[in-house]
Amino acid sequence: MPLAAVSLWPPKFATLPWMATPGKPARNAAPAAAPGVLTSRDNRWLKEFRMALRGGLPTESGSVGVEGLRLVEEALRSGCRIEAVLFSESGERHHERLAPLIGRPEMAFPSLHTTDRLFEGLADTEHPQGVAALVHPRATTFDELLHAASSACAPLLVVLAGVQDPGNVGTILRTAAAFGATGAVTAASGQSGTASPFSPKALRASAGAALHLPILLGMSLPILLAQLKIDNVRTLASSVREPHEGEPCVLSPWKVDWCQPVALLVGNEGAGLPEEIERGADARIRIPMASGIESLNAAAAAAVLFYEAARQRNSLSEKSGVRS
Repeated sequence: MPLAAVSLWPPKFATLPWMATPGKPARNAAPAAAPGVLTSRDNRWLKEFRMALRGGLPTESGSVGVEGLRLVEEALRSGCRIEAVLFSESGERHHERLAPLIGRPEMAFPSLHTTDRLFEGLADTEHPQGVAALVHPRATTFDELLHAASSACAPLLVVLAGVQDPGNVGTILRTAAAFGATGAVTAASGQSGTASPFSPKALRASAGAALHLPILLGMSLPILLAQLKIDNVRTLASSVREPHEGEPCVLSPWKVDWCQPVALLVGNEGAGLPEEIERGADARIRIPMASGIESLNAAAAAAVLFYEAARQRNSLSEKSGVRS
């Protein structure tokens, strides 16, 4: 039988009298910490939170750090395994809102507490809200990516190939999830690796979407293209290049059938996708723009393309509903 979340926290920080000798109160004494409060920066838990949040690295157990009320709430709702939740003194005000999620019978993790000063030393944000969590992102296989959710007409994947800005990575994942994408893949593009979708900045930019969307990390791009082709998933390379003579024309977003299984490839912010990857994709896609504007930001371009995908897929769903 799973244990409920273990709380190492009293209802409120204890307010203790100043230390004093009989008849003569001490002037500069500080109140003692309440029992159960982590007060050493060398504490094992605080070291792990510091590594995951300020360092932006996974812990030895594979946990990533999420910080702030909304992100912790999303993590608790995501179904991902939670290793621990940490509150600061001022962050304790959020405990009531999170209590129904923390106290669910199937949850079994410690609820930890520390001082505001120590929390500020491990937080990644300038003005921390005083609540954070260590989370194990769910593992995803290639086969699982191809099983679209029951609400989707077909798999719709986004492949991030060399997108280096964690803010762009998070924003693209948030946009993709909002417009019905069923999964994501991160891959290297030439010498450019894709920023981790689970870094603190990417998680904030995704507003927690990275914890809900199935994500396959670190695939080889040529191998991924080969596997997608075998499984009849059409690959679309986002491109700003003019086609060379003899090459197929570049498609506009509305000329693509987004109701079929599709994987959209988004390349590096500056260099885009390598030319050999564009040639290896089933088609190239480009957003028509006014003269004088060469391209959009990677995240903005993805938003436009996924909006068109959602428009077509929602239209199909509405027609299917009328027919039934």
